[in-house]
Amino acid sequence: MRRPSIAVLAVVTLSTVLSALPAQAAGPARPGWDLAGCTDTACHFDVPPGTYDVKVLLGGDADSGTAITGETRRALLPETAAPAGERVVRSFTVDVRTPEGEPTGADGTAGLDLVIGGTAPALAGIRVTPARHARQIFLVGDSTVCDQPGDPYYGWGQQLPQYLRKGLSVANHADSGESTVSYLGNPQLWATVQPRIRRGDLVLIQLAHNDKTTDEATYRANLETLVAGVRAERGRPVLVTPIVRRWFNSDGTLNNGTALLVNGLGVDHPAVVRSVAEAQEVPLIDLTAQSKALVESLGVEGSKALYLYNEKRDNTHTSVRGASAYAALVRDGLLAQGLVPEGLVRVG
Repeated sequence: MRRPSIAVLAVVTLSTVLSALPAQAAGPARPGWDLAGCTDTACHFDVPPGTYDVKVLLGGDADSGTAITGETRRALLPETAAPAGERVVRSFTVDVRTPEGEPTGADGTAGLDLVIGGTAPALAGIRVTPARHARQIFLVGDSTVCDQPGDPYYGWGQQLPQYLRKGLSVANHADSGESTVSYLGNPQLWATVQPRIRRGDLVLIQLAHNDKTTDEATYRANLETLVAGVRAERGRPVLVTPIVRRWFNSDGTLNNGTALLVNGLGVDHPAVVRSVAEAQEVPLIDLTAQSKALVESLGVEGSKALYLYNEKRDNTHTSVRGASAYAALVRDGLLAQGLVPEGLVRVG
């Protein structure tokens, strides 16, 4: 469903309180937290596309644990504990757009939708306001990165927002099935993303899985085009090597072309990404090396839980556990290189 036309608001302040499950009832709203709008499992805010700060008041009469997802199954707040009788305040920033998930997918529903979960959810209050000084992290990628629309599939970009605090939002424009060729060629993709980049925004680029027939010169040139396009908008490009495929050798290693994304033409995608990053002086997150180390450390059996092997016999796409683990590696890479301030990142 396409979003209705809504006049641009100079200031939007929406507040609502969720009455939690009886065992976790939070009692009357405190000053500044209005009662309106939510059910016991979800909240909806009728806002136009944009970037919004969300502030939540968590806790009830009993011990609680609350997590929040939103829009197309994005993890926005990890499970947060609140002791019985106490209140905990947390904040995050969320990107609201059309389409709300994959750029070539369905539009989704108008406004901002949040789902309240966790082992013992207790949301006592919530406030949504337009973000005034937020920085965006744009994601350019494929199905291993995107906001996957249906369980059990998850992209690491879908899990990344939970590791960020108020002031940093994720604009995930990754799309299933895309290569560097198709991402540049489809007007719904790069031609839509590039004009949205603002000075200082980070743009993380992970494209390789679908460049199966792309020769090395073209692949390199396409990466250089994306880097130049980000810089033309005064953004900050970051190249990310692709996550490995879970394809073991008999000795328990992933040292083969299938696992390490070498295509049928012999193009070593991670090696080219590393080379472009060095030549163009672009920050690099070597997710290939890091995901390889993690998968090998878990072994043939333990690593199945990171992927959809048990559900789909799929050694490429990740489960919620795998997507979360790889998103954490991306977060760590951003922190280690000083690309995001420590105060805007959740760790642990």
